[in-house]
Amino acid sequence: MTTGARRRMGVEERREQLIAVALDLFSHRSPEDVSIDEIAEAAGISRPLVYHYFPGKQQLYEAALRRAADELAARFVEPHEGPLGARLLRVMERFFDFVDEHGPGFSALMRGGPAIGSSRAGAMIDSVRQAAYEQILAHLGIPDPSPRLALVVRSWISLAETTALLWLDGRRIPRAELERQLVHDFAALAAVSAAYDERMAELVREMLTSEPPDGMFADLVTKLLALPEPV
Repeated sequence: MTTGARRRMGVEERREQLIAVALDLFSHRSPEDVSIDEIAEAAGISRPLVYHYFPGKQQLYEAALRRAADELAARFVEPHEGPLGARLLRVMERFFDFVDEHGPGFSALMRGGPAIGSSRAGAMIDSVRQAAYEQILAHLGIPDPSPRLALVVRSWISLAETTALLWLDGRRIPRAELERQLVHDFAALAAVSAAYDERMAELVREMLTSEPPDGMFADLVTKLLALPEPV
């Protein structure tokens, strides 16, 4: 026989619950559009009790978006096994999984909405970008990149962010196409840079040599060769 009594949560457990509830609500609406009353109701507690665990709305929103930033950074972690193109595709698939599941929260995080201060938002975004940057360099096996390689990797990360934000505005291009296109974009950025720098040229040769005939980078070459002749 159940009594209906609620289990009492410890401080950290309750804080974790409130962060999880906030993140779930942010998956549907922008953080600034979600009230503390809604978070309290979804968590099954009173509004004053929310303020017992977080000093104010700002602190709760910041903690929730910090969790989102950590989760997003984790999407770039990938085992260093198999062709680079296939690894990058799996990363993009997980990246877009996150974007798809947390659209409004992702937009708020990337755009630094009013739910959190601009300096703290910038620090969160930079931490995600730096984590992604380090992961890509690790896959390339280059801990000390040249200026051109650093530019290629950071430009690609920025392109992935912009692509995801634009995709959320109507989702007019199939997601799977964009995931593959972004992998091809990485190869294209590297190839253009290789035309100006021998170290980049060597890296691109290694990337192509290690790719299987049916790999992601080979797929790009096939698509380019199949372009129709100009009339």
